Amino acid sequence: MRSIWKGSIAFGLVNVPVKVYTATEDHDIKFHQVHAADGGRIRYERVCTVDGQPVQYSDIDRAYESPEGDRVILTDEDFSKLPAAEKHEIPVLQFVPADQIDPILYDKSYYLEPDSNTPKAYVLLAKTLEEVDRVALVHFTLRQKTRLGALRVRDGVLVLQTMLWPDEVRSVAFDKLDDVSEPKAQELKMAETLVETLSDDFDPSLYVDEYQIELKKLLDEAIASGSSKVKRAPETAAPEMDAEVVDLVAALQRSLEASGRKVGKTTPKAAAKPAADKPAKAAAKKTAAKKTAKKAPAKQATRKGA
Repeated sequence: MRSIWKGSIAFGLVNVPVKVYTATEDHDIKFHQVHAADGGRIRYERVCTVDGQPVQYSDIDRAYESPEGDRVILTDEDFSKLPAAEKHEIPVLQFVPADQIDPILYDKSYYLEPDSNTPKAYVLLAKTLEEVDRVALVHFTLRQKTRLGALRVRDGVLVLQTMLWPDEVRSVAFDKLDDVSEPKAQELKMAETLVETLSDDFDPSLYVDEYQIELKKLLDEAIASGSSKVKRAPETAAPEMDAEVVDLVAALQRSLEASGRKVGKTTPKAAAKPAADKPAKAAAKKTAAKKTAKKAPAKQATRKGA
């Protein structure tokens, strides 16, 4: 694993240096969109709706549009002025009982690794959380966004779970539940009996994603059997590049065009051939000179002998 963030936990006057790692991963099989006729990859461009031209990533700003249709365009400089928690610090705000946090508030999970030669402060915080049976509410700034988080312990390792802000959870009320009568005592008793028959300790190994397993099996069998559904990607297909690389290539292309040089012509190669022939001719002359030098002593010897 590679860390995605580096900073420290501010636990009172105790500073706990940590590295942050993503704790979960998506095991869903990824698919690309392709042209049904030839299997070619489908590409997308960022195109401006006003002039119809592709836009470089560096030329893109973010805009907010109000319900009334007013559009406010903000730059990186505007965002830098907004209040945010320390980018490399996770301040502890409060310690609360875990059962008081509604699970709907939990978002993503991250592992925290001690980033110190003497991780005593890390172990101290982890042991303390285990002993008091509470979670620490913290602020966590990731990708220029301040988040609320819950710090807890899992198998001796600190885990940070980002949380939704309370006002991000929708309140709901369904009209169909207003006039429903309460369950009868006999119905409740039978339902509780059914729950008891299905009750057991939680074992994560019992639950697997059958859909992904069967999908992977289907793909492996198709490849192994040489099915007609299997098509080799065209060798001429361009490798996938991120936006910044594409922008760089486009900028280089425009720079060459602006300089007046023609790109893609065979003229430069043809012009390079005479230069490549010169070393060959020079080498041929040197070889001929050596042969002449070797023959000269032999002739002299013959004359002397005569």
